[in-house]
Amino acid sequence: MKETSQYTSLIINGVLYNKAALLNLTNQPTTSLPDWKKSFYQFLQDWLNDQAYIAVNTSGSTGKPKRILVSKEKMVNSAQMTGAYFGFQKKQKALLCLPCHYIAGKMMVVRAMVWGLDLICVEPSGNPLASIQEPIDFAAMVPMQVTKAIAETPNKMIYLQQLIVGGGKVNHTLWQQLQSLSTQCFATYGMTETITHIAIQPLNGSLKSEAFQILPKVSIAQDKRDCLVIKAPHLSDDKIVTNDIVHLVEQNQFIWLGRFDNVINTGGVKVFPEQIEKKLESCLHNRFFISALPDETLGQKVVLIIENQPWTNQDITDFQEQINKILSKFERPKQLFFLPKFLETPTGKVQRQRTKSLLQLS
Repeated sequence: MKETSQYTSLIINGVLYNKAALLNLTNQPTTSLPDWKKSFYQFLQDWLNDQAYIAVNTSGSTGKPKRILVSKEKMVNSAQMTGAYFGFQKKQKALLCLPCHYIAGKMMVVRAMVWGLDLICVEPSGNPLASIQEPIDFAAMVPMQVTKAIAETPNKMIYLQQLIVGGGKVNHTLWQQLQSLSTQCFATYGMTETITHIAIQPLNGSLKSEAFQILPKVSIAQDKRDCLVIKAPHLSDDKIVTNDIVHLVEQNQFIWLGRFDNVINTGGVKVFPEQIEKKLESCLHNRFFISALPDETLGQKVVLIIENQPWTNQDITDFQEQINKILSKFERPKQLFFLPKFLETPTGKVQRQRTKSLLQLS
């Protein structure tokens, strides 16, 4: 607790609160408060108590959501690492537009405490910039928020200096839109167990890259499955073995290929759904994902599941002609399925396995 005891004051919307003022703020009746503010105040209370750990919920995007304990000291280490990378300065404005139920929102608060940032708090929504009227030095959003902000308030994107995008994949359409922004945009790689990101990928500007660059004090390797193994003693006491298949560019850079649990073995050839999806992004405007079903001949066959009403036979024929030009023989979906609505986690990520279970298979 010695490391974290010095971080008990916070600037919120331009007002400096010391520990006593924060506790007074958070001890007010919460019955009339919106849920996002309740979770914000609850986190402040948890941070300021004499416990060494914070309980955090994982998102559940790749498995059943679980509750884990995260060391406050390691949360400070993560905040210091992020701030050093992005060059935080005291009293810069940081936007809190993610709920504090999850690690991403909690860590925005910790970064503000550690670096003396002015935390601009807005209700988490599809477009966090709707009410913003001032420059923001640093913000974290999920892809859906960035997409809506660009579509609904394009003139306000200039307010953002640096933006990290996490909690989901940046699709090709959004990536193209980011290229014309003055905002420095970065994808992040991480998870609750690594206390948000341990690697950063510049998405636009002169530093634009296909690879993730690991942050200081982090080392990476691959296991026998070619999955990423992370060693970051300042963030986790144990090495973290992921299910993310990667290509190591250098000792400190990697390209993410896909999830090990999603890999499809079709006719003896391994294909990555995420790589097929990347190729299909220019052909489809609705949400979709690649999956597999058992097949007597191939073992597994590639299928495409689209969030939409069923297409006409002609639409399907036209689409197949189009994708035959961009997908290899084993990548091409052998069957198309349509569902009116995908199942999601509370943070908006598509639950692939649960969604696939909705299919009516004959």
